[in-house]
Amino acid sequence: MSSRRSNGTIVGVVALSISLVALVGLTFIPTQYVIQRPGPVFDTLGTAKGTDGASVPLIEVKDAKTYPTGGTLDLTTVQVIGNRQRTPTWFELALAWFDPSRAVVPIDAVFPEGVTSEQRDQQNAALMVDSQHEATAAALTELGYDVGAQVEVVSVLKDSPAEGLLKDGDRILAIDGVDVNSATLLRDTIQKAKGSEVTLSVKRGSEIDTVAITPKKTKDASGATTWLIGITLTTDYTFPVDVKLQLDNVGGPSAGMMFALGIIDTLTPGELNGGVNVAGTGTIDAAGDVGPIGGIRQKLFGARDAGATVFLAPESNCDEVVGHIPDGLKVFKTATLQDSLDILEVIADHGDTSKLPVCTAASK
Repeated sequence: MSSRRSNGTIVGVVALSISLVALVGLTFIPTQYVIQRPGPVFDTLGTAKGTDGASVPLIEVKDAKTYPTGGTLDLTTVQVIGNRQRTPTWFELALAWFDPSRAVVPIDAVFPEGVTSEQRDQQNAALMVDSQHEATAAALTELGYDVGAQVEVVSVLKDSPAEGLLKDGDRILAIDGVDVNSATLLRDTIQKAKGSEVTLSVKRGSEIDTVAITPKKTKDASGATTWLIGITLTTDYTFPVDVKLQLDNVGGPSAGMMFALGIIDTLTPGELNGGVNVAGTGTIDAAGDVGPIGGIRQKLFGARDAGATVFLAPESNCDEVVGHIPDGLKVFKTATLQDSLDILEVIADHGDTSKLPVCTAASK
């Protein structure tokens, strides 16, 4: 009996040792994934650290009357753990799989093959600048101001369809005969072409030329098919009001809607949110259309943890919202800037929020 027990103990120790060695080995095996987690939350009505470390207002308006605000209009962000130089370990991935506030995504969805980390940062920085311009245009248009638009190429990706055809600083005047008045219109037209050749009217210096480009098929972070010609864009407007948006070290276009709401709140009497802590996310164009973003689940948790009780989510992200709303947070869907303003009006008036639009399993 003692001998059998001793043998069993030895077998158990050996099995445990092998398991530990295997676990340690997995720690050093490269993975093909990165982890998304909630990032910092910034109140568009408040301040943030500038490049010199001093606090600066996220929204600063000159040459127009401004009004006191209350509550918050938070923009939310996502942090990525890992890159092509250093991916998370399998142990880190396992922990993330069981954490509802985190997501494990293929590395190609965040760091496309052939795109360096520096190029990705530059693209995201350009997208943030573009989204801030679009947000200002949407807000001022909502308030009755006239704005003009000029869409320009910021950079051309190496080995992309646009390489050799477009250059930094090119102004895109039209696509397939339709005047381009926003970067969103250009992107949407390329998607609708579904890989077919598109014709751009381009102004370079004083010369105007026509360029034909065939978009390249790729996948976005959600795995959906998307078509790209390989350029980053910015849109310059002629604003009658001097609006300065200041937020460093945050990239991408997803802060657009919340910046637009913050600008409107700053330029109008009363508290747009009724003093409530509101957060949200979503791209926006000059026409006020709200578009989808990545990392919506992480942003929901980040907003809740920052103290928000209300969250404005793009309608096009509803399939990722349903079933993933953290306790203590009410989420309402929006497709336009006007939708968001209507929701905030009910909240500010302490009205019946049960009638406001929410995400359902069938929402898209």
